[in-house]
Amino acid sequence: MLAYGRMPGARPASSLTDVPGFRVGHATDSRGLTGCTVVLCGDGAVPGLDVRGLAAGLRDTGPCGPAHLVPVVHALLLSGGSAYGLDAAAGVMSFLERQGIGFRVRDAIVPIVPAAILFDLSAGSPRARPTPAMARRACRAASSRPVLQGNVGAGTGASVGKMHGIRRAMKSGLGSASRRKGALVVGALAVVNAWGDVIDPRTGSIVAGLRDRPDGSALPGTTRELLRAGLPFRAGAGARARGRPAARGDDAAPPPSTTLGVVATNARLTKVEATSVARAAQVACARCIAPVWTRFDGDVVFCLSRGRVRADPLVVGALATEAMQEAILRAALLARAVAGLPAARDLDRRAAL
Repeated sequence: MLAYGRMPGARPASSLTDVPGFRVGHATDSRGLTGCTVVLCGDGAVPGLDVRGLAAGLRDTGPCGPAHLVPVVHALLLSGGSAYGLDAAAGVMSFLERQGIGFRVRDAIVPIVPAAILFDLSAGSPRARPTPAMARRACRAASSRPVLQGNVGAGTGASVGKMHGIRRAMKSGLGSASRRKGALVVGALAVVNAWGDVIDPRTGSIVAGLRDRPDGSALPGTTRELLRAGLPFRAGAGARARGRPAARGDDAAPPPSTTLGVVATNARLTKVEATSVARAAQVACARCIAPVWTRFDGDVVFCLSRGRVRADPLVVGALATEAMQEAILRAALLARAVAGLPAARDLDRRAAL
């Protein structure tokens, strides 16, 4: 893991894999600046889903609905590559099929693998995108060890603060954390690729986000800039096709953005209860991202229940909110600079010079 322990006020390292029965793996393309992350759920977990923003990219999320025939999901895939990255879920399915894991229909086995994607084509190569082979590598790398965080997996090409395009944005990544109450464990994982800024709700300060100029280190605040000057592009500019990135530095249209989240717990939940927990975890996004859930974002939170601990969904939701809040902050604080995009740790270092 990266050196989260060096951050002020840091808690002991924790992550989603503190929840028994879940494994997390990454596949990372450091050259193309993209990647994918898989959460494996053993023989299945009861799912829930909450979607905010107007630009979500999803695959096979039907089983997350309470009325759906299929009772559990067997894995989740979070992927870069915009809509192209949804194809990588086939790699997770083929991996699980070989393991004999899936929904059985007569003699067939059909692994249920919902997927969600983020747009990272502006940060790296627009032709680099996760493939089924990459997703299989992520599955083979999956373990119950503490989750690797920062510029890994689906967070490899993540960025934040994109009101004025990628040139004034900052690097973000993937973060994870967990919370406990007695026998109850709730873990969270976040890939933060938001249009807005990442805010520390304890201080109100901007951790990472829009910079004052392409080579600048001052953080004026996306919300403040939005209220002061309005959008720097035409109101309809966001209608650009998902698979067609804007030119690097082009302010004519906003780079599509997304924060992807996963909550896992050993609490015994129904689909309705898991959905309520996913919805509660979105509160962490509202606390830590500003502006949040915009029409340029496809913010998604999944909840996965795998266990027999009896717990009130309100308690699970409260722990999920705390864990997701820390995961979002870690995603920004553990990122490293790439491709001309500074990270929070770089700006802190500049300020100290």
